[in-house]
Amino acid sequence: QVPLVESGGGLVQAGGSLRRSCAASQHSFSMFTMGWFRQAPGKEREFVAGISWSGESTDYADPVKGRFTISRDNAKNTVYLQMNSLNAEDTAVYYCAASSYPYGSSWYDYWGQGTQVTVSS
Repeated sequence: QVPLVESGGGLVQAGGSLRRSCAASQHSFSMFTMGWFRQAPGKEREFVAGISWSGESTDYADPVKGRFTISRDNAKNTVYLQMNSLNAEDTAVYYCAASSYPYGSSWYDYWGQGTQVTVSS
């Protein structure tokens, strides 16, 4: 098991920014690919961003490219999602996830509890 604890959600006005954090209480955190997903009301959960174990490789969904940045600090067992220029379409429950599979795999083993991000227009 890889317990993941998220923080940093909330309410923000359109055009604003939020920073999400996800901390893992797992000494092997640096071995995991990490990702962020989101699920809007009435929609399926979708991939937002992913980062390799070293942090050298990242990937983003088209709707967030250029606005969101994923990063990680393996010394702190934490992955971040910096979200800028938020708009109403970004309103969703955001989840962090950990994958024991090689970077690029779509399979994630462990999930955070999810936190609501609401963007007001």
